[in-house]
Amino acid sequence: MTDTLGYDSKSFIIGDKRVFLNIASIHYFRMPRQEWREVLVKAKLAGMNCVDTYFAWNVHEPEEGKWDFSDDNDCGAFLDLCAELGLWVIARPGPFICAEWDFGGFPYWLKVKENIRFRTDNEVYLRYVYRYFDRIVPIIGSRQLTKGGTVILVQVENEYGYLGDDEPGLSYMKCLRDGLLERGIDVPLITCEGGLEGTIEGANFWSGADSHYEKLMRKQPDAPKLVTEFWTGWFEHWGAPAATQKTPDLYEKRMMEAIRAGFDGISHYMFFGGTNFDGYGGRTVGSSDIYMVTSYDYDAPLSEYGRVTAKYRMAKKVSLFTKALGQFLLESEPIDNFEARCGEGVMLQGRQWNGQKVWFAESHKQEKEVFQVTLESGRTLPVSIKPGQIVPILDRIEICPGLMLTSGGFLIGNDRIGDVQTIILAGEDGQRSHIVFEADQPIHYDKDGNAAPHESSSDGRELRLDVFHFQTPQRIRLKVGGQRIEVIVLNGYMSDRAWRLQGESVRWAIGWEDMDAGTDGSVRAVCGSSACEPFLVGEHECRTVRSSGNAVQPLLSPSLSEWKRKTLNLHSLGGGELAERPRGFAELGLEFGYLIYSSLVECDQDQERTLVMSAIQDSARVFVNGQEQAMIRQVGASSAMVKLQKGRNKVQLLVQHMGSLNFSPNLGEEKGIFGPVYLGGSAICLRREWKYGEETVHLDEVHAEPFTSAPTRNFELKENDGAILVGALSNGLRINGKEVPLDGYKDWFAYHAVDISGYVVKGSNTIEMPAARTPLGRLELLTYNRSQELKGWSAMSLEDAAQFAEHSASIEGGPSWYSSMFDLPAIPGDVSPKLKLRMTGMSKGYLLLNGRNLGRYWQIGPQEDYKVPMAWLKETGNELILFDEEGRRPESVRLFFDEQSERRWYTLNGV
Repeated sequence: MTDTLGYDSKSFIIGDKRVFLNIASIHYFRMPRQEWREVLVKAKLAGMNCVDTYFAWNVHEPEEGKWDFSDDNDCGAFLDLCAELGLWVIARPGPFICAEWDFGGFPYWLKVKENIRFRTDNEVYLRYVYRYFDRIVPIIGSRQLTKGGTVILVQVENEYGYLGDDEPGLSYMKCLRDGLLERGIDVPLITCEGGLEGTIEGANFWSGADSHYEKLMRKQPDAPKLVTEFWTGWFEHWGAPAATQKTPDLYEKRMMEAIRAGFDGISHYMFFGGTNFDGYGGRTVGSSDIYMVTSYDYDAPLSEYGRVTAKYRMAKKVSLFTKALGQFLLESEPIDNFEARCGEGVMLQGRQWNGQKVWFAESHKQEKEVFQVTLESGRTLPVSIKPGQIVPILDRIEICPGLMLTSGGFLIGNDRIGDVQTIILAGEDGQRSHIVFEADQPIHYDKDGNAAPHESSSDGRELRLDVFHFQTPQRIRLKVGGQRIEVIVLNGYMSDRAWRLQGESVRWAIGWEDMDAGTDGSVRAVCGSSACEPFLVGEHECRTVRSSGNAVQPLLSPSLSEWKRKTLNLHSLGGGELAERPRGFAELGLEFGYLIYSSLVECDQDQERTLVMSAIQDSARVFVNGQEQAMIRQVGASSAMVKLQKGRNKVQLLVQHMGSLNFSPNLGEEKGIFGPVYLGGSAICLRREWKYGEETVHLDEVHAEPFTSAPTRNFELKENDGAILVGALSNGLRINGKEVPLDGYKDWFAYHAVDISGYVVKGSNTIEMPAARTPLGRLELLTYNRSQELKGWSAMSLEDAAQFAEHSASIEGGPSWYSSMFDLPAIPGDVSPKLKLRMTGMSKGYLLLNGRNLGRYWQIGPQEDYKVPMAWLKETGNELILFDEEGRRPESVRLFFDEQSERRWYTLNGV
């Protein structure tokens, strides 16, 4: 039977029930297919009832007309698995997805299509988009809720509002909307960060929930309010600090802010990040060289390896809270005028429905404190709140017919288990909580249970309890009329390890470190601390389950065999087809990898010259006569000092494709080197010695006050006749009094490269530029002489060059391949191992495992270890190949299992 799907201003309605959407953002293309079930089950166990996924066009059509929906790319099978597990789906087919994914999901070959312009009403572009829609939309459409599947929403494009809402843009969005409708999408359409008629707009954010909610209320008061991307962590890029700034406690607070504001769904982006295998890690806006690392762990609730983290436990606690209070949260309205009050340092906000209230108490104190909160009618109770935390206070919430609960803290369970209404309350370790039950009949307290201090009213219809959140859970039994009630009071450790199992009936498993479910419905678990005993809450009883405690043998890591080396002698490398200038990756029909550019230079004497590359978009190493002379990291346009000898010199550039822009007003840049290269230029840093009135200022320093007028700076142009300005440019740039237009300028994109040859003169020149922000990371003037252009370039892919590599132990340094073999050790059936590769001592390159590309590596941080999927391994004869640009020897490279691999799993009986 197909469920109906509707919505109003409060929520989506599936069947006849309002639904709070706890959404796990998970990308099928960032992990092997064999990992899908484990990750989706973990999401469901965390209380997620919906999955949000992008669809990556470049994965499915890597070469024009060659479609791939098989194996790891079988997105239809992924949707089917979500349905099997009872998870709804929000489908985001793009065509632009961002996602820190190469080219925002577009296939690389679109870059070379004549007259194409991306993400706008462009006939060439839309023609290819519709071809993609013809393939992807039927896969999604046949799995809609209206067709018996679980796809409940489909997104139109992605974050278009960040680019603006000009007429071509709105026309483009309408084309995409109509393209989806014409191909059979009949579930509601959504957008994020930018609205469109006929769609429901969501908000993407991490903080500022109230303002985002108010904005959506103004734009669409009659529609649900979704957080379409709630940023659980952040991406990382090479050479930057680890992105671990969003702590678990702050994550909880931000979730509670969204719930307090009134949002009816939260999409945790990411819930599981995964990995940028092959070369699919993108490049984002900011400075010129923000390239994504291979890991897309994202500091998400589930780690890159599918492991439970502290954030996972926070997400589970809050999602269980929304489940326990689902109807109230979705029906309630903000309380504008109220009598509730609290002492200094706590802010109260409330929501109410049908006489019930939930107050959100937020501490602004520097220490954890117990605050006295007075509710209406003078009822006062103590509430423990950590600094910055938001704690819900339940005020006469009806937990079952005729029984009201008032308490401070997290209600994470309210389920009918057999004939017992089971209430689960979570608090901090050692916390004291005050609980008040009120009923329309006398409340009978079972003193033979796990007793707590209590006090009853004279008529017996009110019961006050003082409970402590101990390591050993308190279980309190009550009876109201014929209804049996059990209250389970958990401390922080045990509530973090409380699992709600939803099958034909609800069960709770409490005290287990980790859990998983098999295809046969069986449940596996890992024991927690020996200081507490895990237990199951069954139909009529709590049954304690003990682990066997048997000693186990340690899991040995695979051992790599002796490395074999092949080195590329660049100087002796043959040529290829010559062209006047270097050509980029897309021009040469290459999606990813490396290119080796070569050109010959004749010199009449030994000399040192500056090489200027007018168009370069990736890191490069510069070689002269086979010897490395420079490493280029700053791109757009760049330079390198090279030493040339008398006679013929071979100048070579080894360039790795580091990812195309995944988000930018200027999508579709060519990769590699693709413009003229000049010899004998100059490079001048322009960040210092600016004039601001009578003052000299340096733009590489922090200036707290904004500049009220544009600073100026002079520079000399002598023998050269061409000039490129590259770095953090600002709108309003003027050279010698003439304004230089910056196409696609956005002040959050602190990188532009502009040829200013038509604005400069011989001798003294003046640059004038408003300083939008300081400090500037880069502002450089590259000059060149057109007559000194190097011509006659050949380009060869590294894959083609590999056939010329030599086996040699005597050659020191130079680009090299290393290969090693390894077998898997014996793996017991009761473990779940995850394998890592640590690249200590290496420089930069790529990794292959049994012919599969594990991605790029670059040992400049923050990534140190690289995922080796167990699904891609054989029991014996696994081959690992490293390519290293500097030819460093892999003496310290090693494989090892993660810490959780030692844990023993066992099946829980009776679950």
